[in-house]
Amino acid sequence: MLKRLFTSTTRVKLLTIFLLNPEQEFFIRELTRELDEQINSVRRELDNLKKLGLLKSRDKNRKKYYYVNKNFLLFNELKTIIVKGLSNKEEITKRISNFGNISVLIFSGIFVNKDSLIDLLIVGEIDKSKLEDYLNNELDTSRPIRFSIMTKDDYTYRRKCKDKFLSDLVDSPENLITINNLIDEN
Repeated sequence: MLKRLFTSTTRVKLLTIFLLNPEQEFFIRELTRELDEQINSVRRELDNLKKLGLLKSRDKNRKKYYYVNKNFLLFNELKTIIVKGLSNKEEITKRISNFGNISVLIFSGIFVNKDSLIDLLIVGEIDKSKLEDYLNNELDTSRPIRFSIMTKDDYTYRRKCKDKFLSDLVDSPENLITINNLIDEN
């Protein structure tokens, strides 16, 4: 989502690191290593963000250090966008992965702004009480999240039978499959 909004992956990574660590200073080589980006693209985006007024720089120990300008007009708004963007599906995937052994995780419904029978499909073994607690108490959604859990065997069987419910979930380009550890010949 953030990549589409800001168009540059490097810019998104820089915004993320600076806005989530507003007290820290970073030099270019450190950023290229941490973000796994080319030095020219990091340098270009740092210049763009500095011209915009979001970043400032200073020289220290023969290195140029960049830091965020906390007085920037849109500082709080940009930080909120980054936090919301990150706490989205990637963070939800990481959290849900900790509740068991998941082979497939598909986001639908409320997560992708479409009508669907369920919002989340989980294939594998999972602690259902931890999942329910997380979905009900930690995610801020407009309505309760509907989810379905199935075993690997059930998933494989239903895919082979071309089950409509499962085919609609897996084959829809709108849905987001964040984990897929099952080889799907269909």
